[in-house]
Amino acid sequence: MTQHSRDTPQFYLTAPSPCPYLPGRHERKVFTHLVGDKAGDLNDLLTHGGFRRSQSIAYRPACDQCRACVSVRVVANEFRPSRNFRKVLARNADIIGEQRSAVPTSEQYSVFRAYLDHRHFDGGMADMTVLDYAMMVEDSHVETRMIEYRRRGPDSAINGRGTGELRAVALTDVLADGLSMVYSFFEPDQANRSPGTFMILDHIGRARRMGLPYVYLGYWVAGSRKMDYKGRFLPQERLTAEGWRRVD
Repeated sequence: MTQHSRDTPQFYLTAPSPCPYLPGRHERKVFTHLVGDKAGDLNDLLTHGGFRRSQSIAYRPACDQCRACVSVRVVANEFRPSRNFRKVLARNADIIGEQRSAVPTSEQYSVFRAYLDHRHFDGGMADMTVLDYAMMVEDSHVETRMIEYRRRGPDSAINGRGTGELRAVALTDVLADGLSMVYSFFEPDQANRSPGTFMILDHIGRARRMGLPYVYLGYWVAGSRKMDYKGRFLPQERLTAEGWRRVD
């Protein structure tokens, strides 16, 4: 019988389920567990191969007859904001993000709950409790951070912290070659600020300052209202059968 090391990842395939992005289609995923001392290295390797992390699981689509989900990463150093992106930055000039340890708080969950109830009330995460949220944040064996976004205060330029109520949050992994945005959410009454776009723009700036070449956005799905927006952050690289291909 073949013996496997505890450090050797084992991969599994899910049963078909309705696709959350394209109506009338079904999805399957291949996944493995991210645990142990080498979880960070494995997460880096799998992310380069198109996987995403959810808690201690790394997964990627493995659909029989569909390749619509395409992994994308923004080339941070070469990104130049378009006119529309500059407008988003201007609308959020009074907002600052503070990087914190991956520790859940009741304030974060309040924003998370409002976000789900307003924008994803019929989605797979709609019933997540405060304990479920805590697991989403804490169940990580890789380097994970929370970025909390609040209004700038008089001392923000010095201490890098905002003041007042929490407006938006990003759960982010720090990889060897970039930042991977695992999940982000915001107060629904802030939608006119385009906070989702702003958080991506902020992460691109963070990656530059950290000397990291990429910001991983997950899957771009052409024709999906939920995911098509990711194609606007150019230049970016998209993962194809031949490897990562640049798109300008």
